[in-house]
Amino acid sequence: MTDKLNRRNFIRHSVGAGLGASLLSSTAALSNPAGRKTNLLFIITDQQRFDAMSCAGSSPLQTPNMDRIAKEGVRFTKAYTHCAVCGPARTSLLTGCAFSHTATPSNREAYDVAHGPNSPIRDLRTYDEILSDHGYHAEFFGKWHTPEMRAKCYKNPVTVAGQGRTVLGPGMRTHFLDFLERNQVPRRKAEPGEQIDTYSARPYKTDPIDKRHGMAPSEYYLNSKGERVKPIQPDIHGRLDIPAEFSITAQQAKETIDALERAKGKPFSITCSFHLPHAPMTPTKPYHGMHPLEEMRPSKSLNDSKENSPYKDSAKHHQAPEYSDPKLIRYMMSNYFGLIREIDDWIGKILQKLEAIGEADNTLVIFTSDHGEMLGAHGFREKNMFYEESAHIPLLMRLPGKIPAGRVVDTPVSLLDLHATILDYLEAPPVSTDGESLRSLVDDPKATRDYVIGEWEQSAVPGYMVYDGRWKLMFGRTADMPSLDGLYDLESDPLEIDNLIGRNPKRLEYKTQAERLKSMLVDWMAKVEDPNLKSIKLRPVA
Repeated sequence: MTDKLNRRNFIRHSVGAGLGASLLSSTAALSNPAGRKTNLLFIITDQQRFDAMSCAGSSPLQTPNMDRIAKEGVRFTKAYTHCAVCGPARTSLLTGCAFSHTATPSNREAYDVAHGPNSPIRDLRTYDEILSDHGYHAEFFGKWHTPEMRAKCYKNPVTVAGQGRTVLGPGMRTHFLDFLERNQVPRRKAEPGEQIDTYSARPYKTDPIDKRHGMAPSEYYLNSKGERVKPIQPDIHGRLDIPAEFSITAQQAKETIDALERAKGKPFSITCSFHLPHAPMTPTKPYHGMHPLEEMRPSKSLNDSKENSPYKDSAKHHQAPEYSDPKLIRYMMSNYFGLIREIDDWIGKILQKLEAIGEADNTLVIFTSDHGEMLGAHGFREKNMFYEESAHIPLLMRLPGKIPAGRVVDTPVSLLDLHATILDYLEAPPVSTDGESLRSLVDDPKATRDYVIGEWEQSAVPGYMVYDGRWKLMFGRTADMPSLDGLYDLESDPLEIDNLIGRNPKRLEYKTQAERLKSMLVDWMAKVEDPNLKSIKLRPVA
């Protein structure tokens, strides 16, 4: 073969089906000095923003078990998702590749049916697939939201009985409903003041921010055209009427604890992928109401006019009036914190099990989330944005003896980096990805990264984010995209209210700064062979 391999072909050749005969056939030992392979316990939540931990210090929420991982390991204060939506973020995390390589730019492509025989996702491999090839026992519990062809390495049962649907994909809800039935959690009709939760199919007592609050149980609300609308998950807020021991968080944590027992004595990679604090925002007792409304502090950007915001005309369901109401948003915040507190309690039990099987000192523990939650900031809910509340995520790692306790890393990093980081700490042969191992940043307090990149594929809003630790550029996806660009100085404007370019009359004063960040984006796009590179070069700034 005389042709020089380009980067993408290198990935195909080294990470594809023939990998067993190439890089991963290496006899390099994946072991620590004591001769035992280092394990992986990966814990990920869905939709947890960077400051929703008490170790981040900005809310009344208490998360002693997340804090413990940070205290005994490292906390990355400026970790960002590659894409602030579930499917693309998770696919990029598992493969270490940008979504131009995974062909998963939105949730639609997070299922096998969206990928033909030539889709690049078929040539990529997750870190769990690589570890499985090296004798690791891999199990995965909870939300998957990645093309299911990449889940064949897991040893836990993956199909819903009699349905042929994976519990990691479309069958996750069915799996939860089966769990409720097996534990005899009864279904019943909703009573006055209640509605039926669309996920658990059980009643919940509505909070005032709920779209159906005050309506009869069978009543639908109307849209602006007077049409009946079925509630979607983000519209649902209140107290779910099932025992806390049978919540979906409890189910996913219990399955993880059982997996740790099964894996005892084997090298393992076990993932607990919590479905929450993603909507519906319906904690059970005692987590509902655990955080008093009067202690909730809505974002000071709640009533941002967004006159010069790239998201001024964003999807209307993200900016319904209730998410700009300082009284109503407190209900959402209280429920959100309650869901996270429940997760934290179960993380404590999972860590206890890790200790009980004698593997706490030999296991890389990673805690993170796929993206954040606006929680009323700028009057928005959910994610899909490059604002801090949506794109900035928690990231903690612990590995006694290799990760110094109490380390804090303040330089920008990405979920794309975790694939390389895991293979590095577990001493696997390196594989070409779009991320870099974080180990050098952990080992050297003076080490830094220049920037981090985020992506999103929609025409009405920015398609790229560049953040250098202070300045953030939100930039269109092609030369002629009509979206408004944004430049923010997070040092002087941490709430990202003052867009320095766009329609700012003084935007030309910031052109040099915007051009500098654009050059970082262009460099990164060239490195990963982004197909939009030529177009982005032509897009003007300011």
